[in-house]
Amino acid sequence: MKGSDFSKLIKTRLTFLVTFSASIAFLIGSKMTGNGDINWYNWGKLIVGGFLVTSAANCFNEVIEKDLDKLMKRTMDRPMPAGRMTTGQGLVLGLFMGIMGTYLLGSLNILTGLLSVFSVLLYAFAYTPLKQKSPIAVFVGAFPGALPPLIGYVAAHGKIDEVAVILFLIQFVWQFPHFWAIAWVLDDDYKLAGFRLLPTGKRDVGSAVITFVLLIVLLPVSLLPTIYNFGGYWVGGVSLLCSLIFLYQGFVLLRTREIKAARQLMFGSFFYLPVVQLMFLFDFIGKVK
Repeated sequence: MKGSDFSKLIKTRLTFLVTFSASIAFLIGSKMTGNGDINWYNWGKLIVGGFLVTSAANCFNEVIEKDLDKLMKRTMDRPMPAGRMTTGQGLVLGLFMGIMGTYLLGSLNILTGLLSVFSVLLYAFAYTPLKQKSPIAVFVGAFPGALPPLIGYVAAHGKIDEVAVILFLIQFVWQFPHFWAIAWVLDDDYKLAGFRLLPTGKRDVGSAVITFVLLIVLLPVSLLPTIYNFGGYWVGGVSLLCSLIFLYQGFVLLRTREIKAARQLMFGSFFYLPVVQLMFLFDFIGKVK
């Protein structure tokens, strides 16, 4: 198997985004502990363990969807549908990564390990099969998709508190416009495999309206760190600005309902989350010093 095949198997860009989200939350959680010191060794364990667990979830997803991946242009060259890897090999590799990743995360604390196992099971065995059945799949998938910051925070802090919930909620609500923008862009390809991920199942006013409504919901949710005094005006101001830009992109999609507008919303979502999370980290560190 070539390196490029392994990258496609574990969905490297998605895995890096998930791991980044967890690592930022770990740093925030570290500042909530007694002396506020960061255990960089544990941070490294979280990154490696999170990367392995996320890779395993993606691997299981591709084992289950191998025959469907053959039908879509963007996935037909993945190693399993292209015949460069068997599903048995993919399963073994996924199990190995899942066990090693869970071991590393569980060694930080038991709750972190349990949350990581729950995330993999929910993503691979609930969200994945639902994609062909109903748009509710996006709602179900938003839970494992929003667990990385919760896992990262708990890995450092050891428990779920208000900050952990806020981190979870921001990423949870963000999932909806993010995935619907992707689904809008890729709807023709998704239909080849029978995936129904847009809110109404198609590119129409209804899907655009629901996407816009969730972008409106995201605006006050992104301000929760400031509202609950875990962050100051910097995170509040940047989050507000990012949310308004994101909202405007959603409005353009609502007005035009063009793939170009959905693509701009999709790229906007890639920038939105890391910027808001980093500002939360920097502002939070400033407040707890």
